[in-house]
Amino acid sequence: MTGGATRLRVPVGADAERWVTRAGCRRVLLVVHNVTSATRLLDVLPLFGGDVRLQLFATCTGSSPFLAGVVELLAGTGLPVLPWEQAKETTFDLAVSASYGGELDEIRAKLVVLSHGMGYNKRLAAPDAGHRASAPVFGLSPDWLLHRGRPLAAATVLSHPEQLERLRASCPQAAPTAVLAGDPCYDRLIGALPQRDLFRRALGVAPGQRLVVLSSTWSSRSLFGTTDASEPDDAGDLLPWLLSRLSTELPADEYRSVAVLHPNIWYGHGPGQVRAWLDHARRAGLDAVPPLDWWRQALIASDCVLGDHSSVTYYAAAIGVPVLLGAFPQDALDPHSPVAALGRTAPRLVRRGSLRAQIDAAIDAHEPGRYAHFAEQASSSPGESAGLLRGLFYRLMGLPEPAGHAALLDPLPLPPHRPARRTTPVRVFADVAEGRTPEVTLVRHPVSGDAPDPEAGPAARAEFAHTAVDEETREAGRLRLADVVLRHAPADDPRLGPPGAWTAEALARYPYCALAAYADGPDRCVVRTRQGELLRLSAAPGPDGRPDLCDPAAYASALHAWIASGRKVSEAVPRLVVRTGAVAHRVTVERLSPPPA
Repeated sequence: MTGGATRLRVPVGADAERWVTRAGCRRVLLVVHNVTSATRLLDVLPLFGGDVRLQLFATCTGSSPFLAGVVELLAGTGLPVLPWEQAKETTFDLAVSASYGGELDEIRAKLVVLSHGMGYNKRLAAPDAGHRASAPVFGLSPDWLLHRGRPLAAATVLSHPEQLERLRASCPQAAPTAVLAGDPCYDRLIGALPQRDLFRRALGVAPGQRLVVLSSTWSSRSLFGTTDASEPDDAGDLLPWLLSRLSTELPADEYRSVAVLHPNIWYGHGPGQVRAWLDHARRAGLDAVPPLDWWRQALIASDCVLGDHSSVTYYAAAIGVPVLLGAFPQDALDPHSPVAALGRTAPRLVRRGSLRAQIDAAIDAHEPGRYAHFAEQASSSPGESAGLLRGLFYRLMGLPEPAGHAALLDPLPLPPHRPARRTTPVRVFADVAEGRTPEVTLVRHPVSGDAPDPEAGPAARAEFAHTAVDEETREAGRLRLADVVLRHAPADDPRLGPPGAWTAEALARYPYCALAAYADGPDRCVVRTRQGELLRLSAAPGPDGRPDLCDPAAYASALHAWIASGRKVSEAVPRLVVRTGAVAHRVTVERLSPPPA
């Protein structure tokens, strides 16, 4: 297929028009700059669904320095993908972009530009801009909005009138193109708020646990970057300190941690490199959200967000989540933007203090309406963006909207079940109390690298301490000295099971180990003691019948502490109460083999 302004039907090569099945369709082009902007286009893609009058295409401008991941993303849409040069030579009825940059002026279509974040807040110089004392605001300045003095877009979509006020002040020529149409990302968030408990269970958050989300945008002054010397007392590289404290200072059974990093971090440095940077924290239980997956579900499920000047941090505040700011370069933002106002309002993370104390204070002192003003500025039409955007798209195409089918966005899917997994050694502190049902109180801390020794904390006063190590640990030498050796696998895993066989082999492999535990479910494990008893530990379900989501390794450690206190399993213990933080787990002890002679 060659030529100038060709009106394509499908981009499958020369003589394609002979082979199309649906002829005469209106053509819609989705313009992708990078994975970040593509996420907003994926938000609005369902608005074109079900309409047999349309043929959708996708293209990439090639102008972003963050092109990694785009090919795979476009392939995942299943849409025909046009090379940029061909897209520029083709006439479309509508083009939708979620960013500026590239040769947008050469697109032969009515162009709609959406914001790919929470409005327009950051200062960013245009690629061809000369030297200035301060960069213009991305998406609201003539540098980005105009070409030869005229607006690039037929419609500039804004989510709130405050953005329109700033647009009129900074680029009045583009103000007539402004359309207030809400925020589809925010609408998907607020639409899924009733599913918070489902998301928490999917992410392995047990009752009594607090979910802490680490949120970072890209750039060297972000939370994931290096704080520069112009910042206050906590200048320097905050990230290693923060990752270490998240992993080791917070008790494993009382906190769950998840990292939500900007796609430009993942694809600018490479997913493998990012995983390598997070390696110690991930092995200690931190979960890193893949860049296109369940970051919104993690926000909804969270109890606190440690963030910076990212849209993700703002969205968290807007849905009522307490936030602590670890980095916030005010001079990188439009001072009149809502994100800058959040930076002047939210508490700051202080490196000198206890991370746990700061997180707990942010949660405990938070009032439900504290960030209501920021929620109001997230969208002037909450819950209505689907209808407003679809109406805009069809008006520009000169086409009636589909009759009888409401404009709807996709709901946020339920993430896969992802309990925290710790393969770094875990230091366990325990107290044992007698009673009709014995009680064991546990505090477990992963031990990683040069992190502070958890024995320096209040848990050191516990009566019994031991080390539990997952057999898949990288610190293989620690297995030889472990008191408890663990495995997490299905009971019918042919490589390992049944649990009774693996536990016997583990005790033979590690002669100094006192107890081997095989966790074969979210609320149960099989343990074998050095004396030969084979037992199943099962936690009682909650009042709603759902399984207890505490890590079964905690039950194994509780039994080990009870035995270490001088008791014998042969003394018939049908139940244990295992306390982690403020939660009591009622654990049944079932004998699977006769006691040793």
